[in-house]
Amino acid sequence: MDRRRACEVMGPQGLMLSLTLLLFLGDAALGAAPWRPCTADLLPLDFLSRVLPQGGRPVKGVRLVQDGGARGVQFSSGPQRALSFPSSQIFVNCQHFPAEFSVVVTMKVDRIAPKTSEYIFAMVREDGNLLLGLKFSKERLHLLYQGSEGRERLTFRRVQLANGHWHTLVLALSGHHATLTVDCGLPLELVQKKSFPADLNTGGSRIYVGNRKRWKGVFSGLLRQLVLIPGSDATPRICPSSNPRLAELAVPAVLGQLPVVPPGNDVLLPPYESEVRVTLGSHLSCTGTEKGQLWFDTLKRGLFLCDGASWLPMLQERERLDYVDDHQDIFTSSETYDIEVFQVPSMGLFAAMAHHSSRPGSGIYRWTDGRFQLYQNISTCEAVAWKHFIVGRKVFLAVSNSKGLVEGAPEVSVIYKWSFKKLKFVRYQTLETYSARDWEAFQINNESFLAVANHRKADGNHNINSVIYKWNPGTKAFEVNQTLLTSGAYDWEFFTIGPYHFLAVANAFDGLSTYIDSTIYIWLRGTFQPFQTIRTLGATDWEMFRIGDRYFLAVANGHMLYDRRPSLYAINSTIYELDMVTQMFITFQNIGTYSAVDWEFFTIGDEKFLVVANSYDGTTYSLNSVIYRWQGYEGFIPVHRLPTIGCSDWEFFSSSEGSYLIYSSARQPLSKVFKLKTN
Repeated sequence: MDRRRACEVMGPQGLMLSLTLLLFLGDAALGAAPWRPCTADLLPLDFLSRVLPQGGRPVKGVRLVQDGGARGVQFSSGPQRALSFPSSQIFVNCQHFPAEFSVVVTMKVDRIAPKTSEYIFAMVREDGNLLLGLKFSKERLHLLYQGSEGRERLTFRRVQLANGHWHTLVLALSGHHATLTVDCGLPLELVQKKSFPADLNTGGSRIYVGNRKRWKGVFSGLLRQLVLIPGSDATPRICPSSNPRLAELAVPAVLGQLPVVPPGNDVLLPPYESEVRVTLGSHLSCTGTEKGQLWFDTLKRGLFLCDGASWLPMLQERERLDYVDDHQDIFTSSETYDIEVFQVPSMGLFAAMAHHSSRPGSGIYRWTDGRFQLYQNISTCEAVAWKHFIVGRKVFLAVSNSKGLVEGAPEVSVIYKWSFKKLKFVRYQTLETYSARDWEAFQINNESFLAVANHRKADGNHNINSVIYKWNPGTKAFEVNQTLLTSGAYDWEFFTIGPYHFLAVANAFDGLSTYIDSTIYIWLRGTFQPFQTIRTLGATDWEMFRIGDRYFLAVANGHMLYDRRPSLYAINSTIYELDMVTQMFITFQNIGTYSAVDWEFFTIGDEKFLVVANSYDGTTYSLNSVIYRWQGYEGFIPVHRLPTIGCSDWEFFSSSEGSYLIYSSARQPLSKVFKLKTN
């Protein structure tokens, strides 16, 4: 019997009675289970709490940062599994993402490069396919999701989130409508042609916070709140708010309470009554048990308050650079092109100086009673660089000779080994080099390497191979491992970022011009391969340094010569910063220098500094070399000017007597030690 026939037999009264019974009995009359959402309930789901440290346990790449009166999470490394969790943890009753939902985000981003975007969160299958993601660019917010016909994108325009302020935004989807509310302001509404899919299957996926399982698009700011609310718009729950930029729905406990700062009072006070005790010591844990207690750090001489998760400074004596004082004049046998300061176990601090004259060679000085005193002379010929390194328990010094040790002989550079029996350096190995300008020693996977920067051959050819040597434990010697074509190479700089190893060469001259590319290499499959080229001007030095979670490379540009134009020595040297989005070093700051030949990065207390070796301005070698101090968004600013003559190198070192800078002169037989006075 078809349905039409059944209605005719049943009649209108019978049909009405059947419908009444179905409405009264509900699902039970149909033999079905009661309806349940895919999540355990329709309560807010706090994504951020699932990737934060639990019970004080640290999580790699996660930092808690206080900024602008609130705490947020900063992800200091790239994508990793610890910053994700299986979707099945929240979709417990079925595997479908809710068709109607809202997302609440509280975030602070200082800046974002044009034409780039960063992910707030993403739901990604194990094969890397994106199911759903929320990301932002300079003036847009994007929701990406997998629709029935492929990838769909929902974009809100003219939304500025990366401006250095905290923002709380609510994105709500229902049917064909999507609304975005920022800081409890007027909502922006979009009407879609298609509704959000009701059958978006989350099976086998993970939810990544602050990334989408790739280096590209890693979140660079602070994240305070990330909440999914199935089935409803969360805007009425948090708006209006007395503090709309920090409106709260579900903030992780570790990011919650902050000490209260009363108006007109710089002293932090706990927002509760407590018995105040001050504990002395050099290290103390801060947990919920110690919350509200005071700790006086006897080493740092500071007073700290425990907020249940970390110690907040209340009163702390900070070491700051006050002024620079002449400490020692070191009269050398000739001009000095390089200084290497290093430690020898059980012997203390030494400085190796690369003297131009071959008689009596180069000097090794030992730090004694707060001053450097000549300890050993080593035979060299127009030495230009020293490098100290350790292999196992062996202490080595490698020297670059720019001429043969014997007249008419090929150029060789020499590796010396410290003899703990004779208490001096003895010759260990010689390597053929070509007007070598620099050595760089480094380790990769517990293997030791030594790179030499070959500058030019005797026939004047600057486009030659520089060599990377590898230590052979069997022969106990360095052997050729790889050659790289360089152009008037002047310096090598090795550095590591996360799991990646890099080697940067400063190319100075190709035979025609100094306006050439210097190259950054990356270690892949057992060799160095080109990673990025940067146009430089007679590059003489690379200096890599890190400030917080930011990575920088400073190049010293020495000389502009190209297109038959007059030589220029007053030119910019440049600081580059690694951009995590593009995975490239981009220009951060240009600093005017005078034939710069060296950068040296150092730290005094909490302050970061760079000092540049200015050597020649086209007229005179008597110039000020400059110390720059890190000022955050302002970059590096000049704070001290030190008179130098033909400055060729700076080295920073510390001893029990304090912190020092030493410089060498390539124009006179005098090196100077400056003491850094702090207050």
